[in-house]
Amino acid sequence: MTAIHPVHEQPVSQPAEHIQPRDSGLFIIGLFKLCKAVFFLGVSLGALHFIHHDLSVTVNRMIRELHFDPESHLVDLLMDRVGQITHHKLRLISMGTSLYSALCLTEAYGLLRRREWAEYVTLWLSVSFVPWELYELWRRPSSWHFGILLTNLIIVAYLLWMLRRKRSRAQQTAASL
Repeated sequence: MTAIHPVHEQPVSQPAEHIQPRDSGLFIIGLFKLCKAVFFLGVSLGALHFIHHDLSVTVNRMIRELHFDPESHLVDLLMDRVGQITHHKLRLISMGTSLYSALCLTEAYGLLRRREWAEYVTLWLSVSFVPWELYELWRRPSSWHFGILLTNLIIVAYLLWMLRRKRSRAQQTAASL
C-alpha cells in the first residue's frame, strides 16, 4: 500500500514488514485444490450428460475402440456395473461432485489469495476425510488409497506446522510490543 508524502507529493512505500510473503506450500495446495475442482466439475458435467444418453452404449463403443476382448471377465464386470447406474444415481453423482467441486474451488480461491480462513477450512476438511480414507484403505488396500491418504496427511501436517508457526510469530510480535 502506498501513501502520498505531504511535502513531495510522491508515493512512499510502506515498510517491507507489512508485506506478507507468498508461502509456496500454500500456493501448491491451492493449485492442487483448483485442479480437484476442475476435475470434479468435469465428472459432474459428464454425469449430467449421461442422464440423457445411454451410458451402456458409450461404454460398449469405448471397449470396441480400445480393442478390449468383449468376452473377458473384466468387461462383463464393467458392463454389469454400468447397467446398475440409473438416471437418479447420475443426478446424485452430479450433485455431489458439483458441491465438492465448489468446496475445492472455495479452498483454492482462499489459499491462492492468502486468506487465513482458507487455511483453517482446508485443515478442517482434510482432517475430516482421514477416517474415511483409513476405512477405504482397510477395506480395499491399494496404492491409490494409500496415495490419497498420504497426500491428505502431508497437507494436514503442513497446515498444522504453518498455523503453529504463524501463531508463534504473532505471540512473539505481541510480546515485543
